[in-house]
Amino acid sequence: MDKFYQWEGDDLRLNILGTPGAKQTKIGKVRGNQLKVSVSCAAEKGKATACMIKFLAEQFKVKESDITLVFGLTSINKQFLIETPKRLPDIIKS
Repeated sequence: MDKFYQWEGDDLRLNILGTPGAKQTKIGKVRGNQLKVSVSCAAEKGKATACMIKFLAEQFKVKESDITLVFGLTSINKQFLIETPKRLPDIIKS
């Protein structure tokens, strides 16, 4: 993918550069072909990834079960597939 996201029908594939243990959970800026997402959860045994899935579910107005981790459980480089997002953050709308 040359952008940080790609539509596959109604589903959205999203490349993430994760930052665990941040002061605040938030969506950051685009870095290359990744979207920076910071989470306040610690990076231990997939906890930060679980926190990120919960946060992304809130941002895209989907259930957590509608988000599939494609790769990157314990890595800062992650890819998610979000089934039929109900809302898009401004960074994707632009």
